[in-house]
Amino acid sequence: MVEGKQQTVPAILNRIAGLLGTEVKNRTLEIPGKFGKGSCTGFVFNEHIRMLISNYELNEDVLVENTDLQPDRRMVVFKFQNIFPETELSPTEGDSRQMPSVLIATSRMNTDTLIPIHTNKATITIEVDADYLNGLFDLSERSPVLESLLQNTRPLLFEQIVYPSLQKIVHEMLTGTIGKTFELFFLRIKAEELICKLLMELEKRDETRLYALNSEDLQTLYKIKEQILAHPGTLPVINELAGYACMSPTKLKRLFKQVFGNSIFSYYQEFRMQEAARLLKEEQLSVSDVGYQLGFTNLSHFSRVFKEHIGMKPKQYSRS
Repeated sequence: MVEGKQQTVPAILNRIAGLLGTEVKNRTLEIPGKFGKGSCTGFVFNEHIRMLISNYELNEDVLVENTDLQPDRRMVVFKFQNIFPETELSPTEGDSRQMPSVLIATSRMNTDTLIPIHTNKATITIEVDADYLNGLFDLSERSPVLESLLQNTRPLLFEQIVYPSLQKIVHEMLTGTIGKTFELFFLRIKAEELICKLLMELEKRDETRLYALNSEDLQTLYKIKEQILAHPGTLPVINELAGYACMSPTKLKRLFKQVFGNSIFSYYQEFRMQEAARLLKEEQLSVSDVGYQLGFTNLSHFSRVFKEHIGMKPKQYSRS
C-alpha cells in the first residue's frame, strides 16, 4: 500500500524533504521554519503527466538532483509564473510588474536557468510526455510551432501570457475543495485542460521557421524583456535594445517574436495596457494621470489603444 502511494508523489519532492530533514505528508512538503516558509505539493497523475505546485521561500539555495528527469523520455514542460494571489509569499519585487505567464519548453531546455528564482519560488510546473501528446492530434493539421514542440528534438521555449480564462482554471486548481477520493482525477483534468488551451494558443502563432535556442540567448532575451517592462512609459527602440543585448536587430526581433509570440512593440503595448488597467483599478488614478504616466501625450490616442486591448474605454473600465 505504501508503494502505491509513493507512485503518486514526484521523486524530487521526497529528495528535497530529505535534504531539509523532514518528510512529505499528503503529497505536500511543508518547509521547516529554520529553512524558510511555504510549501510544495506534487502529483504523479499517471505515467504520462506529473505536476508540482511550489510556493515557498528558502533562507538559502538548496541543490537537489532531479531523479524524475529521464534522458530517454521526451517531455514537454509547462511552467506557470506570477499566478499566485498576492500574499506574504508573493514573487519578489523584481517580479511584481510581471504579467501571469507560462513557459512552454522542450525537455532539452532547462527553464530554471532562464529566470533566476534563487530562494523564492512561486510556480506551477506540469510535465507531459511528448509521445502521449503526439497521439492526441492529427499530424496533418498541426502548425510548425506545435509540430516542433511535440517533436521535442531541439531546445525550444515559448512564453504565453496567462489570460483570465486560464487564470480561472489555475484558481480552481489552487482553491478547489476536492476530497481525497477525487483529488488526483480533478487536478489531472484541470492540468490537461490548461495544456489543451495553451497548445491551441501556440497553434495560432505564425512562425514558419524556428531556431534552436541556447541558454545565453534566452537569458539575454529575458533581460531585454525586463528592460522593456521596467519602463512602460518609454517606447522601446530596437537599435538601443540590440546594442544592450549584443545582438543584431534582426536576430533580436526574430528570437523575441519566436519566444514571446509578439513583436517587441506589440508585447510592450500589451503590457502597457495591462499596466494601465492596473493603475486605473488598483491605484485608482485618473485617466489623464495614467495616460501621461505611460508616455501618452494624446489622451484620445490612449483611449483608443486601451479599448483595442481591454475592450472598453479607460473611463468606462475604471467605473466597472
